[in-house]
Amino acid sequence: MNVRISVSGPAADAVRRIVPQLVADRVATGITSLDSSLWGPAAEEEAAKRLGWTEAIAVSRPLLPEIAALRDELRARGIDHVVLAGMGGSSLAPEVIARTGGADLTVLDSTEPGQVRAAIADRLQRTVLVVASKSGSTVETDSQRRAYEQAFLDAGIDPATRIVVVTDPDSPLEESARAAGYRVFTADPTVGGRYSALTAFGLVPTGLAGADLAELLAEAEAIELALAIDSEENPGLVLGAAIAGTEPRRDKLAIVADGTHIVGFADWAEQLIAESTGKEGTGILPVVLGPDAPELASRPSDLQVVRLVDDAGTERFVEDTDGEIRVSGTLGAQLLAWEYATAVAGRLLGINPFDQPDVESAKVAARGLLEARPESDPAAFVSGTIEVRGTPDVIGAASDLVSAVEVLLEEIPADGYLAVQAYVDRVAHPEFGELRDLLAERSGRPVTFGWGPRFLHSTGQYHKGGPAHGAFLQLVQRPTEDLPIPGRPFTFGDLIAAQASGDASVLAEHGRPVLTLTLSDPSADLRSLRAAID
Repeated sequence: MNVRISVSGPAADAVRRIVPQLVADRVATGITSLDSSLWGPAAEEEAAKRLGWTEAIAVSRPLLPEIAALRDELRARGIDHVVLAGMGGSSLAPEVIARTGGADLTVLDSTEPGQVRAAIADRLQRTVLVVASKSGSTVETDSQRRAYEQAFLDAGIDPATRIVVVTDPDSPLEESARAAGYRVFTADPTVGGRYSALTAFGLVPTGLAGADLAELLAEAEAIELALAIDSEENPGLVLGAAIAGTEPRRDKLAIVADGTHIVGFADWAEQLIAESTGKEGTGILPVVLGPDAPELASRPSDLQVVRLVDDAGTERFVEDTDGEIRVSGTLGAQLLAWEYATAVAGRLLGINPFDQPDVESAKVAARGLLEARPESDPAAFVSGTIEVRGTPDVIGAASDLVSAVEVLLEEIPADGYLAVQAYVDRVAHPEFGELRDLLAERSGRPVTFGWGPRFLHSTGQYHKGGPAHGAFLQLVQRPTEDLPIPGRPFTFGDLIAAQASGDASVLAEHGRPVLTLTLSDPSADLRSLRAAID
């Protein structure tokens, strides 16, 4: 079997207790036969429209010659730099596939003006832009497309020769793209975004960038039968039970890449699990960790560790005092296995793993701010070049940056977590990711780190719909030079500011503590923030 899983401690107890019942209930064959009743009556209507991912391999294989032919045509014209404009499921899976396969793919999943400008300036004469959006109305992707269209025109390039669109049939984007003469790939509309790794959304950008798609689908196909049958060896059932069935439930799932050949898999799994399970006041919170993360030393009792390794061994149940899950396997096989496991986890949690009811709230709030364009709320105070704002429970007890951080950390419940949300240029300032370990060490609790606005399409669902035990640190970079969005009355700077402010307002409405730090000089302000944490 090309996915191996070993379990120990509470995860092993969950597998022994739950998997036989899943087999008896014919859950695996139910998923494969598109049985929408598996998640209860409330989920049935949505599930009936969202199980196409189980058939993705057969549906996607005919796309491969078409993608290869387009890649060869582009390269014959000297176009060998592929940029992907997409968010959430439209960008996270392609990033993993490309990085693991050594393909050169630039993923633009931000509205930060500097990051957009830098992407456009990189090899424009040799660039093809893949615009990927299921709904066809994603504001980030629409804005990125508009910016590239203008850049191509300014360079004397016909955008119709450089833009490829991936979307669902009959979406607004399909209609406008065909009218503009763009090359269009339509995807299976019965597959939700976060389950779309093996569909056109995962394959078109990575295939154009040079990834071996035939191998990827062959890897997934090799495990397809094992996932489809009701057996106690089924890796989807085993993994689903291990991550969602412990008693008491360990509802924080540390995902640690520890020797695996797969690059960036944890970020993809984070979206899949958080957006699928974080609702109705429950869920599993993925926490992406490095091998030396503080949480692995402190071992909070509500943290389940899963290690992504290159060899999980041949034994299913092992002795391990830390009670970990170890998973190994090829990329294609793991993509499909984790999708099955997440669907199983949804059944165990009693929720619908295919909807995302709380994602739209932040989008609505951001749209409202862009339409009304209100003046920004004044800062509670300014520390150096950092403007400090927050919910009353945080800011009311703070007088400087040090005390603001201190109060926010005190707001984390004993069973809670801290989410760092960095609306920062992640290409120019990857060092902001270092704050995660510092805050985990200081707080003694699991800490997630997300780049804004892409996490809004990922863990953003869990933040609002999951258990009410999170605290939130927003880092918002004030652009030194803004960038217009052609055809829109707002700029990229306006957009990302509205996205951050809109999400903060929704979190506040849900009673979550929020501390927002607006940064004018990212490098200097990061030093100040490190000092405040220390």
